Amino acid sequence: MRILTLLSALFLTATLAGQAPDRPSSGELHAAIQKLGVLGSALYVAAHPDDENTRMIAYLANVEKVETGYLSMTRGDGGQNLIAPDISELLGLTRTQELLAARRIDGGKQFFSRANDFGYSKHPDETFNIWDKREVLADAVWVIRQQRPDIMILRFDPRAPGSTHGHHTASAIIGMEAFDLAGDPSAFPEQLEYVEPWQPERLFWNAYSWGRDTLPDYVDTSDLITVDIGTYLPKLGENVAEIAARSRSQHKSQGFGSSGSRERYTERLEQIKGDSNGKQDHPFAGITTDWSRVSGGAPINAALKQIETDFDFDDPAASVPGLLDVRRKISVLEEGFWRKTKLAELDDIIAGALGLYLSATVDTRMAAPGDTLAVKVEITNRSDVRVDLDRIAISGDTEMDVQKQPLNNGEPRFDTLRTVLHDKQLSGPYWLQEEWKLGMYSVADQQLRGRAEGADPVTVDFTIEVDGQSIILNRPVRYHYTDPVAGEQFQPFEVMPPVFVEVGETSYLFTNDEAEPVTVKVTAATDNIAGNLSLATPAGWKAEPASQRIELARRGQESFYTFHLSPPVEQSQGKIVPNLQLTGKPNVTYSRKLVTIDHPHIPTQLADLNGGASVARVDLKTAGRSIGYLPGAGDAIPEALTAIGLDVTILTDAEASIGKLSDYDAIVVGVRAYNTLSRMPVYQPRLLEYVKQGGTLIVQYNTNRGLRVKESELGPFPLELSRDRVTVEEAPVKILAPDHPALNFPNKITAADFEGWVQERGLYFPDKWAPEYTPLLGSSDPGEEEHDGGLLVARYGSGHFVYTGYSFFRELPAGVPGAYRLFANLVALGQTK
Repeated sequence: MRILTLLSALFLTATLAGQAPDRPSSGELHAAIQKLGVLGSALYVAAHPDDENTRMIAYLANVEKVETGYLSMTRGDGGQNLIAPDISELLGLTRTQELLAARRIDGGKQFFSRANDFGYSKHPDETFNIWDKREVLADAVWVIRQQRPDIMILRFDPRAPGSTHGHHTASAIIGMEAFDLAGDPSAFPEQLEYVEPWQPERLFWNAYSWGRDTLPDYVDTSDLITVDIGTYLPKLGENVAEIAARSRSQHKSQGFGSSGSRERYTERLEQIKGDSNGKQDHPFAGITTDWSRVSGGAPINAALKQIETDFDFDDPAASVPGLLDVRRKISVLEEGFWRKTKLAELDDIIAGALGLYLSATVDTRMAAPGDTLAVKVEITNRSDVRVDLDRIAISGDTEMDVQKQPLNNGEPRFDTLRTVLHDKQLSGPYWLQEEWKLGMYSVADQQLRGRAEGADPVTVDFTIEVDGQSIILNRPVRYHYTDPVAGEQFQPFEVMPPVFVEVGETSYLFTNDEAEPVTVKVTAATDNIAGNLSLATPAGWKAEPASQRIELARRGQESFYTFHLSPPVEQSQGKIVPNLQLTGKPNVTYSRKLVTIDHPHIPTQLADLNGGASVARVDLKTAGRSIGYLPGAGDAIPEALTAIGLDVTILTDAEASIGKLSDYDAIVVGVRAYNTLSRMPVYQPRLLEYVKQGGTLIVQYNTNRGLRVKESELGPFPLELSRDRVTVEEAPVKILAPDHPALNFPNKITAADFEGWVQERGLYFPDKWAPEYTPLLGSSDPGEEEHDGGLLVARYGSGHFVYTGYSFFRELPAGVPGAYRLFANLVALGQTK
């Protein structure tokens, strides 16, 4: 996988998620030629996917045509997922690809730091207690030194800690400090092996009131730069706001679909650091952004202007002689950032103007080191310009001898190249390869840091000659197939480990000291896999047998192996990890599973992750067996309840609409179901009637924005949702109603049950409720008033209604004992005596 160049991002006609070969239109080529004459750069800085102002990015990339980057401090791992049950690092993988999809639309380029989105924080101090501030700052400096922006724009105000998400303000603080340090050679000198210091000219805040009437008092509104971003772009057929809306709508996992507007729109920028150059009326005022900024480059301006003026939209190849002349002029310039950047852009423009179709494809989604890969290549010239094919090579190690030959108009050249894959070509999400700690991913390779994704594991170099100039065009190898419905498809190709191992469940709960079976699946990713499989356990746990022999003859073959896992007598929590040692590889242990993320708006993602699971020995009792689960935005609650011996049924639309709900001892509603399910107005009266007739209904958290039913109808009695949350997972929890059955049957809940929680206590607690509700728990972050609305219970008719903002959707998959005990009590409310 590669980071797309800005030129590629301009070519919006490519199929699914930019994986298909580039086939730019004449309009896109003309825009790319205009951009070739602009030597300016901007970097936008914020905290998460979806924080970025896509209007500003689209304006900078498409109107100003400057190199435009977005540095997101995190990959959004701590958010909620509205399209799948994936959370944490898998959500981060999805949101990474959503950002890349957004940049392909708005023309920007995507970067990240190693910071992990650990969940909501209320103040930057809290954020920096978990992020390693120095390392995040180093990553920001690294991106600045690589991209050399003339201006930087902060999404959030660094002077307003506590006014928004702590990550937000932290990102602005990092951006502001990195602005000062990037040009200092004494700051992070280890980076200077690869880059040079770079000092941006100006730092702006994208001044925005966030729904308030006015900007803060310390902002001089008379000194703001106003940027008109309502520009219409005829070659693209839409204005900046419409491009931005399509870009923002790629954040589907967050539910941020947007509609474009044809109205005029302005953005405001407040300069907070850097060279003012007098009163400014434009963010780049006084900054040279054409070829005259490069020594000897001034004549290129006139040459490009002439090509732009003479461009024939019906015959882009007529511009090739002029483009080749510009290429000669750039090639003789002194080595430097702009020479390298613009030569790469120019070579792609020449290929596009020639109508060159270049592809390198395989018929498999993935392969393993040691496999021989057959790569089918095609090169087709669709112009009358003389183009000679000189050379084809795979990743620099397999070259195909080709006698120099012309590529005639409309006559494809097909070949098949073969290469043997090796360990250094292993791909997948680079930031998930090493174990990480809360707040920070571990990435040892300096040159990987900052990147949105790793390099493609296999690429092909096509060397052509046009009018005496040799041009190397590098293309990634893609998995290519024809879908009977969707037609021709291109997806990423990955090199993955030769074998995958994973335990059968995401967590195992033991309620007594009896051994339970743990099944381990072994999947061969190549032929002839043999070795010994064992199960690593926490202290006090024991797995039998100690090891098992495995033999798999062919790729794709699966086998299952059972270990009997015995817990300790006392309550305990930890991880089990399957370890496979292959014959002939005594120093390598395989313990990772294959995860596939497949959504239609992003490329299919393959990731190898730790194949282990959480285990816990819990003093846990259950009452009631039959549980109905109505899915919402997606969580792993059903699997967790099944793990403790409950009989869980996923409710279909028909069952929720007309089924016999009284068959269930309790019904659990998934997270944000009232935000995401259009049929909730149909289901809700039946669910409340189910409670009235004696059922137990547990509703997990929702937000008050975008509810499908009236807020007053969320429960049998009125309640109002707020944005109150407790973000510190260690925050004390006060038991407000110690005699309530939900805290006593079948498990006695004590303060010890709130130890070991992960990420947060809870979110979007109700702050007002009718007297019929009993608040069971109170908690607050340090220095705040107590929030008592996180767990409300009411009797209604013969049954029980529960509303909870506590984050069971995070705690149960993590195997938190106390969370299991409390949730078991909630589903057992109908069984209390």
